[in-house]
This record gives sequence, structure tokens and C-alpha cells, in this order.
Amino acid sequence: MTSLATEKSAGPSSARSPLPGSDGRAYGWQKPPIQSAPPSASTAGQEAIDLAAKAGLHLDPWQQHVLRVAMGEKPDGTWSADEVCVNIPRQNGKGAIIEARVLWGLFIGGEQGILVSAHEFKTAMNTMKRIERLIRGCPDLHKRVKAYHKTVGREGIELHDGREVRYVARSRGSGRGFTAACVIFDECMILGDDAMSALAPTTDAVENSQLWYLGSAGIGGPSQQMGRLRRRAMAAVESGVPDPVLAYLEWSVDPHVDECPAGCDQHDDVASVEALLKSNPAVGYRLPVERTMHRRLTMGDALYARERLGVGEYPSDSAETWQVIGEDVWRALAAAESQPGEPLAMAIDMTPERSHAAIGVAGEWRGGTHVEVVDHRPGTGWILDRAADLHEKWKPRCWVIDAAGPAGSLIADIEERLGVKVVQPKARDVAVACGRFYDAVTEQSLSHLDQAPLATALAGAQKRPLGDAWAWARRIVSVDISPLVTVTLAKWGLGAEVEEEASDPLDNIW
Repeated sequence: MTSLATEKSAGPSSARSPLPGSDGRAYGWQKPPIQSAPPSASTAGQEAIDLAAKAGLHLDPWQQHVLRVAMGEKPDGTWSADEVCVNIPRQNGKGAIIEARVLWGLFIGGEQGILVSAHEFKTAMNTMKRIERLIRGCPDLHKRVKAYHKTVGREGIELHDGREVRYVARSRGSGRGFTAACVIFDECMILGDDAMSALAPTTDAVENSQLWYLGSAGIGGPSQQMGRLRRRAMAAVESGVPDPVLAYLEWSVDPHVDECPAGCDQHDDVASVEALLKSNPAVGYRLPVERTMHRRLTMGDALYARERLGVGEYPSDSAETWQVIGEDVWRALAAAESQPGEPLAMAIDMTPERSHAAIGVAGEWRGGTHVEVVDHRPGTGWILDRAADLHEKWKPRCWVIDAAGPAGSLIADIEERLGVKVVQPKARDVAVACGRFYDAVTEQSLSHLDQAPLATALAGAQKRPLGDAWAWARRIVSVDISPLVTVTLAKWGLGAEVEEEASDPLDNIW
């Protein structure tokens, strides 16, 4: 294979975006706007493409391009890139790349061990089912399978010659004791040091191995590893010198900022069809233009830019994140079975610019406190209806809103809609709430569900002085800490004095 130059594309070309196609359809860019890869003498990608087709998996041009670049080989036949990262918006079909890579490793590449990991176990299981279906549908492949393992903790596919692929959900201990020639990190926008320390070393004893990272745009603190990979790739793009071991492919746009002059042609308009095509290669194959663009009306510009156009938030350095509570400490308190018991307290908060809002809950659990983000969405128009539904179903002892915060404007409407008196903490109460939350974490008397919005908020949170104490503050303006504020206030609300609604004297006449 000829060497693929490091590039940051400035505009579409016929090779990237057949717009429109011969069938009159608009198609997304088939080569990514951002790409960096070490030079290759050949590629095993075509073998993977052909095998996938034999199994009934016919890949889009962009998926084929990824495999050819990522599976480039040096003259001695070893991988040109030990690491591969594919950063692409959701629903474009990155799962098919994983399937093709696993099939090649099992049936052609001679890889003795392959690990497929995901942030959520159901994602790994969905990948397993799709690969099993492809293998079962191809008699030549199916006859080489010894077993499709589905025992809990042993999920995978084993061949008669001993090769196998295993599926795991990421955790501090997952994958330890297993040796792999290829580790695939799906959903890598949620990938921190704990999972990396457990899974990445499984390839160290294998001479020719690869680490694959596939995910959508960064979501802040949890995108720790993707942030590292992206910084390396962008440094390669800017210098024109490829990273020696990293193949990086990203479909995204570079949106306009407030400082852009009128008629700026250096940035992308998030409302344009061109931006959609630049960041979504599956347009024309499985993503329709009109319906996909309607998501912007539903989600708002900021969320649409991240989820559909690939505009991510990446931690600049691990030392700058998790400054108040360490990631290891926080993750250790996660418990899948944790749930709030009565009494319950709920709280509402929103970002200063009112772009997002959150509702949090706290309740007793096993001698401590369970905290949970009940809802977290763009905008604020959904809050009253959601709060009314939650109040009717769960009947919390109180609702807490900081009157001095952005959500203070909702207090009157919440009280009228729910028929309750909202508890409004004073500045000293906010400081007490933050202190109690911190103490509960350090004393390990708090549990949670390891929710991404809450982890993102904690990773990007800092302290701001509040008298002799402190309260939560955002490290950078793009960090949304409203989920963290809600659970902090909800926990405080469990012990707050609740003012009862004054009863109508006529109620007691009889």
C-alpha cells in the first residue's frame, strides 16, 4: 500500500464526498477531515474487507478506507500502527469495522487472543451477537468454531485451534490475566486510566499487536484516553510528521465561534448540509439528510454539534481533571445495585447560560446515601413537566433549588406546579452541602451508578471559595456541573428543615 499522508482536509473532494452521487443522493465524506497514519508498505485491510463480504458484511467505502489505513503493514509484515483510533459520530456504522477486524483476527490473522471491551456490557454483548450471526451464516467459518461461550464472565467465541475472542465490560479488573494480540476499546469516549491499566498491558507480551479505540466525540473528563490520542494526532497533523505508532481518523467539523467575522470561510456552519456530510460518512447509506438534520431542532446546536457533527470536549491533561475528588476514589463507590431508599430528596440545577439542566435525587442506602442523576437534558423547557411526573410518582420529602443559582428563576413555577415549598439553601448551606458530599465520598458512605454526566461534571469541577468554606465551580466554561450540583443539594436536602405548606383554616371547620 502506498503511504497515506498525514492530513487535515480543508474541503470536500470527489474522493471524500460524492455530492451528489450518480443516483442523485448526497453522500458523506468517505475519507475523514482529520487523518494521521504512519507510512505503510502494504495493508491487510483488503483481506478483512473480502472476508467480511464472504460472511455477508458488505462495507461502505469509508469503512473499507479505515481498515486499509489501520491495518497497514511495514515491509517485514508487522503493523505500521500499533494503535488505531476512529473518532466518528454515532450511528455511522463503526460496529461493522469492529466485526470485520475481529473476523480477520480469528480466521486469517492467526491472533490467539482478541479482547472486545465496552463501557456498558450490553454494547459488548451486541457486538458478540452480530459477530456470531455473521460466522453462523458462513459455513466455512462456522465449522471452525469449537464453542460460542455465553456463560457469565466467559462470553466469547473459541475456535478449534485455540484462537478466541472475549467480550468484557470495562472495569479496574476486567481482562487481567488474559493475553491478547488485539484489544478493541468500543465507546472509547468513556475510557479512563483504570480500564487502560487493566486492558492495555494484555498485549505487551505479543510481539505484533494492536490497540483499537472506537468512539464518538469526547464528552469531557471521561474522554481521558481519547484526549491523549487526539492530542498526538493533532500534533502530527500540525507538524506534518505522522505519529510513529498511531493511526487516527476523525470525522468532525470545526464550527464557527463568536469571534468569526461575517462571511468566514475557515469554519463550518453547524446548521448546514455541508457540515453534516463532512462529519457523517454514512449519509447516503443509512443516514437520511433531512431527518438527521431535524435532530438539531430537538437537541439544540451544542448537543447536535457534539453527537452528530463530532465536536467534542477533551480534557487537556489528566492532571487538570478530577481536581477535587480523584477518579479512582469516585469509581470505587460505584455500585450497579445501588438505589435510593426513603426518604428521598430531589434538586434542580442548570448551567449559567441555560443550555442544559439536571434533576438529581438522594436517598438512604445501606447505612449511607445513594445519589443519582435522574435526568439531564439540553434546554430548560422540559423541567416542569418532568418534575411534576417525578413528584407524583416518588413523593420526595423536599425539592431543593439554590435561589442564587441559575435555576432560581424556576422556584415560583415549581412551587405552583407541584404545590410544595421549595427548600432554598443559603450560601452557608451550599457550603455545608458541598462539605458533606465530599466527606461522604472520603468516608465511603456514598454510592452511585457511575453515570457519565456525573463523572463528567466531577472531572471538570473545581472549588470556589465561599467564606471560610467552598462550593462547586466549573474548571472551564464548557464543563456542565449541574448534575453534580443537583446530587450535592439533594443529599443536603435529606436533612434540611422542610417548611410545611400552611393549611387553609376552612380545612379544619369540621
